Amino acid sequence: MASFDIVSRVDMQEVDNAVNVTRKAILTRFDFRESKTEITLDKKEKTVRVVTEDEMKMRAIQDTLVEHVVRRKIDAKCLEPKEIQMASHGMIQREFAIKEGVDADTARAIVKLIKGQKLKVQASIQENQVRVSGKKIDDLQAVIRMVREAKFQIPLQFVNMTG
Repeated sequence: MASFDIVSRVDMQEVDNAVNVTRKAILTRFDFRESKTEITLDKKEKTVRVVTEDEMKMRAIQDTLVEHVVRRKIDAKCLEPKEIQMASHGMIQREFAIKEGVDADTARAIVKLIKGQKLKVQASIQENQVRVSGKKIDDLQAVIRMVREAKFQIPLQFVNMTG
């Protein structure tokens, strides 16, 4: 029986590279000269923290970060911006959570979508991924196409194809 997994994973090394390139890009920009701007990645908590002086700079940093994340072949949907908060000395900060794993609601929606197609495949939720199995590779490929076209709110990858 052939199978594959639907997952949502982020390569943290590529996120680290994108943060570093963003940091270097900010250092070279004229509008950031002599500004107290800081961007850090916490790999354990899976967050990117940005501290800067005003909202205009925050938007510029966010746009630059998203640009470099996308260049590194990471879906920008994995970055979930939190609310802007006041930091010390008149600075503002924003955290971006790095989302990984297929959440329960999305997993249920994927399973419902697959079962609604009446293909001869089984879909089951396993922790933070969805396993799809079936006898025909063509049916599995049809499921992959269908899930890609559905445009879920999280980036999805299709891994561990066996059969």
